[in-house]
Amino acid sequence: MGQKLNFQIVLPGVALSLAIASVALVLSDTSLLKLHVFSPLTLAILIGIGLGNTIHPKIAQVCASGVTFSRQWLLQLGIILYGFRLTFSDIANVGLQGVLIDALVLTSTFALAWIAGHKLLRLNSHTVVLIGAGSAICGAAAVMATEPIVRGRAEHVSVAVSTVLIFGTLAMFIYPALYTLNQTWHWLPASHQAFGLFTGSTIHEVAQVVATGETLGDTIADTAVITKMVRVMMLAPFLMLLSVYLANRQPTKTECANQDKPLKQDKKKTKVTIPWFAVIFILVAGLNSLALLPSDWVRQANELDTLLLTMAMAALGLCTHLSALKQAGVKPILLGGLLFAWLIVGGTVINYCVMTLLA
Repeated sequence: MGQKLNFQIVLPGVALSLAIASVALVLSDTSLLKLHVFSPLTLAILIGIGLGNTIHPKIAQVCASGVTFSRQWLLQLGIILYGFRLTFSDIANVGLQGVLIDALVLTSTFALAWIAGHKLLRLNSHTVVLIGAGSAICGAAAVMATEPIVRGRAEHVSVAVSTVLIFGTLAMFIYPALYTLNQTWHWLPASHQAFGLFTGSTIHEVAQVVATGETLGDTIADTAVITKMVRVMMLAPFLMLLSVYLANRQPTKTECANQDKPLKQDKKKTKVTIPWFAVIFILVAGLNSLALLPSDWVRQANELDTLLLTMAMAALGLCTHLSALKQAGVKPILLGGLLFAWLIVGGTVINYCVMTLLA
């Protein structure tokens, strides 16, 4: 934060974020919301947005520092602890097919976001990168992990999170129908393994993958979740590569004409901003792979991770103003919809080609 942390200043905002996160965690555990697969992160940002546009403005001066602390630093700690959900052996479980499919889906989706977002829709680079990362990797968690790299404003992050939530939720209803159609038309091999790979490599959020997989059966669910976890592991190298790229690129004419500040604007500033939390994330996943820690410790770390990420989402919601979302217009939704269509159609082509070549 550049200066010594003053706990008295950040405490009110952190406490508010914690209160919202606690409510979201309790509500997400109710039978009704479990049925509709509302994750704590989703509920936290919704509650945060509600309060951020009603009550929070009246106390913003007191809570601002703590809310910012929760949105930035607690997020990074949450991403680090996310490594305890993964092991390097997850890669071996899906094999070379899963790794190659995930890598191709990630790179093609983000490349499409970059090209379409800039050339077709003329969106600012912050929104393009955040929507692209969320669609390509792991939904809201990827959006929030990418935010410290691009340094976007709260409304940029909220718009990006909204798109991945909308289309990721839609996927939970579409994919069971796609599975039924595939049993007849065989766009992909008719095996559960094949559709599990497709599901895990193309749906936005981990929770959405789990929900869809459970609808389609245990075999598909297991393969889908492992494939998704491998895709999540690609978040760290993606962030590092993105950081290097943004540190050395020149702003485009479109960015310079845009009222938002270009991602790279200072030609004299060539130092690469290394996302150390992403590096530590990989180290934590490696530590978890060694199985040196007691299972209770890992379970508690995962519970703490969920709480921290939920608090970060709550803080993000508090920073979001509906007027800013309205000003964003329909273009971010169009970009999210285009990427969603690519994940289904392009994802099918990628899965089919890789499965055929590596059969």
